[in-house]
Amino acid sequence: MKRRDFVKGAGVAAAASTLAAPAIAQERTEWAMVMPWPKGAPGVGVNAERFAQRVGEMSGGRLTIKLYAAGELVPPFESFDAVQSGTADLLHGTPYYWVGKSQAFNYFTTIPFGLNAVELPSWLTYGGGQALWEEAYADFGILPFYAGSSCVQAGGWFRREIKTWEDLQGLKVRMAGLGGELLRRAGSVVVLLPPGEILPAMQSGAIDAAEWIGPWNDVAFGLQKVAKYYYVPAFHEPGPALEVSVNRAKFEALPADLQAIVRYAAAATAQDTTTDFTYHNIQAFKPLLADYGVELRTFPDEVITRLGEINRAVLDEISASDPLTKKIHDSFMDFAAKAAHWGWRNRHSIISRMKSLFGASSTSRRRRPATSSR
Repeated sequence: MKRRDFVKGAGVAAAASTLAAPAIAQERTEWAMVMPWPKGAPGVGVNAERFAQRVGEMSGGRLTIKLYAAGELVPPFESFDAVQSGTADLLHGTPYYWVGKSQAFNYFTTIPFGLNAVELPSWLTYGGGQALWEEAYADFGILPFYAGSSCVQAGGWFRREIKTWEDLQGLKVRMAGLGGELLRRAGSVVVLLPPGEILPAMQSGAIDAAEWIGPWNDVAFGLQKVAKYYYVPAFHEPGPALEVSVNRAKFEALPADLQAIVRYAAAATAQDTTTDFTYHNIQAFKPLLADYGVELRTFPDEVITRLGEINRAVLDEISASDPLTKKIHDSFMDFAAKAAHWGWRNRHSIISRMKSLFGASSTSRRRRPATSSR
């Protein structure tokens, strides 16, 4: 056989072999994601869906996420347990819903009079907060990712005005997190209800007051129909965080590129979520007052001052509960003190700019009560 015929024949055989070889199938994984909110709930449910969609698109379908709303796979407040046990693979939620596991989780959502929606992710990203969060979740086999903020919340909806400290006594109120604990110690009867149960409880008279999130979500849930007085801003949630948290073993079983997709999809969702809430709260606020006859209120100075005193006592107790919580508390509070100092220095400059843009009337409202106990 001539050499050129041999080479030609070998080439044809190789090409045929290549064409005949089956394509290597890429492994596909589907995860189950749970959350404590209804599907389509503004800001929270919607951005959970966006996260799931983003992961599917970025992975080319190699990792897909099936989303289960509150109660579809597990009860709303059992999402963390479901991810820990492997019943679900990941959750969209907020850390203070799981404080029965550890009081340290409060710091990764918010504390009363604490960090705002810009300061909290700054602490997580650059101040060591993320590493502490991962350490706090490590014993439960869960890996947390920051997923944005609902920004400063409303203080809630009240059937009657809060004029004095005594008005809190016996008040039946739905309030989550440490804000609820402060009110409980102030003499209120605090009830933690899943989001979907707030309106029925207000309608039935089971509760006298409730906080949910802010104008956008509150209108969507119909809370303006059952209470007249709307208190803003919240003392208890100046910038609460949302999370996408994943079963650590499931995450570590992914190839490196899919791990990166989950991580960066959470970061993109954080951006979407914070801007989503900011934009829509701005849009919803003025119509809320104009169309429903809602009366806007701020908490009296006496109430804020005394709640601040209770807050310091509560945080002292929490920080003494175990060494890890103490480490988290110290890191958080150290950054909070610096943030308060910086924020106070810039406050007068911001007010001056507002006056130059909109006139003095934009800032000549009732004097707001002090909202810092740092």
